[in-house]
Amino acid sequence: MANNNSAIKRIRQANKKRLHNRFYIKSTRTAIKKLRTTTDKEKAAELLPQVSSMLDKLAKRNMIHKNKANNLKSKLAIHVNKLA
Repeated sequence: MANNNSAIKRIRQANKKRLHNRFYIKSTRTAIKKLRTTTDKEKAAELLPQVSSMLDKLAKRNMIHKNKANNLKSKLAIHVNKLA
């Protein structure tokens, strides 16, 4: 266990940041799943910019790698374009 005040504070800050990051990552994953299960092209076209924005924000904050965000956006755009 940490035995000085600065180490205890860093642990508190790390836990707070971890929970904050976990919320944004989980909400983005839920939005991706919602987009992938959508069969209506108009609804999917509305969701795509929102999900892309969420992925960009995660990449900007280094929660996910920028290439992973770009790969996900590309796959989602392909999915939306394939819908009838």
